[in-house]
Amino acid sequence: MKLPANTFKRALKERRQQIGLWCSLCSNTAAEILATAGFDWIVIDTEHAPNEVPMVLQQLQAMQVDANTASPVVRPAWNDTVMIKRFLDIGAPNLLLPFVQNVEEAKKAIAATRYPPKGVRGVAGNTRANRYGLITDYYATVENELGVILQAETRDAVNKIPEMAAVDGVDGIFIGPADLSASIGHLGNAAHPEAQAEIMRALELCKAANMPAGILAVNEDDARRYLDAGFTFVAVGVDQSLLTKATRDLAKRFRGHIGRS
Repeated sequence: MKLPANTFKRALKERRQQIGLWCSLCSNTAAEILATAGFDWIVIDTEHAPNEVPMVLQQLQAMQVDANTASPVVRPAWNDTVMIKRFLDIGAPNLLLPFVQNVEEAKKAIAATRYPPKGVRGVAGNTRANRYGLITDYYATVENELGVILQAETRDAVNKIPEMAAVDGVDGIFIGPADLSASIGHLGNAAHPEAQAEIMRALELCKAANMPAGILAVNEDDARRYLDAGFTFVAVGVDQSLLTKATRDLAKRFRGHIGRS
C-alpha cells in the first residue's frame, strides 16, 4: 500500500487556486457533508474550536469518502511539537500552524513534522498515518506528501515572510486577517483600509518569495477580491456562519408566511 498523494500540496506547488472552508462544528457528520460539497480543502480547527484529538480523528475518518473529497487541513491550537506529533500520527495530511512569528519558529514547526535526523518527530510503530503498518515505506515518503502551512498573523510576522518562506519544508503562508488587523490597532475590523493594505503587502511579499499565499474571507466579495488579487488558497466561508445564516433566513421566511391563509 502506498501513501495517498496529497492533491492539495501539489496544487499549491503548481500555483493552482484552491477554495476552502473552515470546519469548526467539531462534528464528524458535518465534516463528512462538507468534504463532498465541492471545496478543495477544509480546515479542521482546534485553535478556536473545542476540538480534541479523538474528535479530529473521527472527522478525518469521515472525510475519507472517496477520491473526490476535499483535502483535510488540521489546525493545531499552537505551534507545539507534541500537538503536531499527535495530529500527524492520526493521519492529518496537512497542517496549518498558527501564530508563527519568525524564522526560528518556522524552523521549529518544520522540525516537528520531520523524523530524525531532519527533525524531532517521535517515531511510532503502527498508526493511522501509516495505515497501521500497511504503508511499509511511510517513513521514506511521508515528507513528500505532507503539507505544512504557516500562519502570519501580526505585522512583525508579515515583515518576516521572506525569511520564513525560505525555510525548507514550508508549503504556504496563510495570512490571518483577524489577528493581523488587531495587531495594528483595528480589532474586529479587518476591512479597515490600513488592515487591507497590510494584507496586500503580505500577499506581495509571498509572491516575491514564490510562496503560495492563503487567507480566510469573511464574505463572498472579499473572497473574490482575494482570489483576483492572486491569493493561491482562499477559505471562502465558515461552517458555523453558514449554519447561523441559513437557519435564521429560513425561520424568517416562514415567520413571514404565518397568518397568510
